[in-house]
Amino acid sequence: MEFPPVSFLRTLALVVSGLAVSGIIAGTGPASAQSSAKIRTVRDAETEALLTDYARPIFKVAGVPSQDVRLVLVDSREFNAFVPDGNHIFMNTGVIVDALTPNEVIGVLAHETGHIAGAHQVRMREAMARAQTLAALTAVLGGAAAVGSATRHDSSGVQGGVAAMLGGTTVAQNIFLSYVRTEEMSADQAAIKYLDRTHQSGEGMLVTFRRFADRQLVPVRGTDAYASTHPLPRDRIDQLQELVAKSASRDVKDPPALQARHDLVRAKLAAFTEPPKTVAARWPASDTSLPARYARAVIAHRTAPPADAIRAVDELLHERPDNPYFHELKGQILLESGHPRGALGSLRRAVQLAPSAGPIRVMLGHAMVATEDKALLPEAIRILKQAAERDRLDPEPFPHLGRAFALLGEPAKADLMRAEELYVSGQIQEARKFANRARDNLKAGSPEWLRADDIVSYKPDKDESNSPPRRR
Repeated sequence: MEFPPVSFLRTLALVVSGLAVSGIIAGTGPASAQSSAKIRTVRDAETEALLTDYARPIFKVAGVPSQDVRLVLVDSREFNAFVPDGNHIFMNTGVIVDALTPNEVIGVLAHETGHIAGAHQVRMREAMARAQTLAALTAVLGGAAAVGSATRHDSSGVQGGVAAMLGGTTVAQNIFLSYVRTEEMSADQAAIKYLDRTHQSGEGMLVTFRRFADRQLVPVRGTDAYASTHPLPRDRIDQLQELVAKSASRDVKDPPALQARHDLVRAKLAAFTEPPKTVAARWPASDTSLPARYARAVIAHRTAPPADAIRAVDELLHERPDNPYFHELKGQILLESGHPRGALGSLRRAVQLAPSAGPIRVMLGHAMVATEDKALLPEAIRILKQAAERDRLDPEPFPHLGRAFALLGEPAKADLMRAEELYVSGQIQEARKFANRARDNLKAGSPEWLRADDIVSYKPDKDESNSPPRRR
């Protein structure tokens, strides 16, 4: 059965267009410099906290300021991660679901950090521009030759000119792809260096690339190495094996506490994103571990009456009363089953236990607004505004803020919140419509009026055109 729009699966569409994207594998996700692709991102406080802890030591040894890089979860079952620029690492949920150990995910993050630290995106765009220039020049010269031959009625010359045009494009493409392959190998080398400096094994990366080879995501037989953006799996495996063998940390295992967190997140992601039968096969009823019961609690939320799901979560809480994400899940079940007031206690406790978890704060504000209790609305507005200020690229707080202002009889502010939601989502033209209407009905010169005027007047720079604009 289709599961309800649970808060974990809050999504926003981003467009990656015209970007040279470096990923862990080729041919997956928006890893194309020529095409546009819409991706769906998801927010989950537990997963984001885990990925942040995975990445922090890697960023430190790589000299990458952690506050400058945003880790973004993508709603995709494919095993892939990629960097579209120097400020974002996109990771598919499938990476965590497939990875049996933290080390496998950390290896992926280390690879992507290698791209950021090496400024590969900047140089890749330069290489792309040079390749495009070469292709264009060859096309012009080949076209001129073909036209000249046509005027002389020289059919072989026409064919030669056309061949020169096509051949020049192929040469330019191969030059660019060769450059990209070099950068991928460089990112692999950097990743092993970061892992070694943080006393972590590179075995996880080896597991990852062996998985690619086994699945033949980039088939070895019949594949033209010069027409691939990434080195062939065998080449990368050979290099990694040599580097890992030399590492003093090659036999280091993940700490048990980190493995336990990974197992919980993996079970949660799988339960939210895979068919219930697939999850049941992965964690059968005979498995009484905490991750297995966590997965079954999520499946109960998706498929069973709310009372059954609550009972399953209460069993988890009985064992781990200080786990904020179990409290979050209970609040989520109550909220999404039509009991927002009943959800408040669980969500408040979750916020107390994980005060920096923005998605949980948003859910708490959402629940307060959903009660339609005007006595709760001022606190809900404060909580949601704080969440929006902490994460200026998340549109999720704004629909709930808009509803809160509508309940308070302030339609102009509700329009401004709709404008903010559209603005952060990159829908600038639609945002301007609501901002115009809000500005016409707000007090001139007030902070809200000024904000509406900012949105109306906003013009994205060329280098901002492929990503959601920043709130000012």
